[in-house]
Amino acid sequence: MTASTRPTTAHSTAHGHAHRILVVDDDADMLRLLSLRLKAAGHEVVAVGSAEAALAQLDVARPQLVLSDVRLPGKDGLALFDEVHARHPSLPVILLTAHGTIPDAVEATSRGVFTYLTKPYDGKELLEKVAQALALSAPAAHQAHANEAWRADIVSRSARMTDLLAEAYLVAQSDASVLLLGDSGAGKELLAQAIHRASPRAGKPFVAVNCGAIPEALLESELFGHVKGAFTDAVSNHKGLLQAAEGGTLLLDEIGDMPPALQVKLLRVLQERAVRPVGASQSIQVNVRIVSATHRDLEAAMAAGQFREDLYYRLNVVTLQLPTLGERREDIALLANHFLDKLARKYDKRLSGFAPEALKALTTAAWPGNVRQLYNVVEQVCALSTTPLVPLTLVQRALRIPSAQVLSFAEARQRFEREYLVDLLKMTDGNVADAARLAQRNRTEFYRLLQKHALTPGNFKSDAADPDGVADERQE
Repeated sequence: MTASTRPTTAHSTAHGHAHRILVVDDDADMLRLLSLRLKAAGHEVVAVGSAEAALAQLDVARPQLVLSDVRLPGKDGLALFDEVHARHPSLPVILLTAHGTIPDAVEATSRGVFTYLTKPYDGKELLEKVAQALALSAPAAHQAHANEAWRADIVSRSARMTDLLAEAYLVAQSDASVLLLGDSGAGKELLAQAIHRASPRAGKPFVAVNCGAIPEALLESELFGHVKGAFTDAVSNHKGLLQAAEGGTLLLDEIGDMPPALQVKLLRVLQERAVRPVGASQSIQVNVRIVSATHRDLEAAMAAGQFREDLYYRLNVVTLQLPTLGERREDIALLANHFLDKLARKYDKRLSGFAPEALKALTTAAWPGNVRQLYNVVEQVCALSTTPLVPLTLVQRALRIPSAQVLSFAEARQRFEREYLVDLLKMTDGNVADAARLAQRNRTEFYRLLQKHALTPGNFKSDAADPDGVADERQE
């Protein structure tokens, strides 16, 4: 197979953006024919010849559809579907099957495959099935909305974040309650705001309250409101945050810290869609979308009797898990430069960027405080920098913690070798020499490792593009 792994240049479709389709077939002629037909319909095509190469592509960028032959060398199309479905449950898969493998394809549809087509396929039917699958697929983040203002505050090129944003946009179109999980500083409130802006409620208020930062006695009044005379200091009627968010979205941040007594009252509000202010005899109807967030393990809290099970299931209709900054390490340089530009304007400083050693220190540091910690570090170096280029010494001073060393090859071998190689290529923007140097291996051996895992360095370059849209798995 000599097909190329680089995606085609995107074409605009009637809907404004090309959909990215990952095509998998070990027959080079069939692969090219499928690619040409899909490109002619306005889609962006990434074509590969094996399941392993397809899985490698998923680490580079998430497609909106996978179209795969059942018969493949190594892992077959059904095994590929199982792995794709485990990683991306909302990503549709269409299988191409010869007559003899129809029973397998039929069985696959019962497991979640979108549909199957028999060879030789009908071109019109193919495009119809592709259109139907794409209509149900979570869009890529850059396709999710004609105007990207809904997620403008979330800066990322991480495939994992792209996937998360695509799901967030889908969820935003419904009125389902959303539970955001993630470590402190990972960006849960920013994601909640993005969901609100992408929703039909965008023109109404977005209100956030930190359930762990307000004393219990005050939190009840803040959430539900009170009437005049309800308690000593209640000198007038007070509208609670649930009423203030009428028609919009209420973010209950750190919901895991909400006192048990208030959990009962919140549950009643969610059940009845009505709130009774403290001291009032009548309930008031409210129309609010609830988004909750926590860094705590709510299932463990339920087991310990600290969080109500019935409330948990009311809040947890859809769960979105934010990755840590360490899990989206390719975003660190992007975020650091974004913050530096923003803060340079705030402090009225002429800063052009980070010295290469300083940027490397940032990308290899351990970030227990996630994006919030990165912002604080960049703010400190911005405030203290006296040169246009931020030096390594300032970054080291701001970090105040030892940098996480890049793993040697011997250490990485004991872990997931393939994920290690992917991280290196992302960190070096596909530069094999730099990646091999970080792995402490010569280029020839490093190329063999890349070939073993069907990884093509060019796919990790931000400007990689191939006019033929067909993937090349040969290594130099």
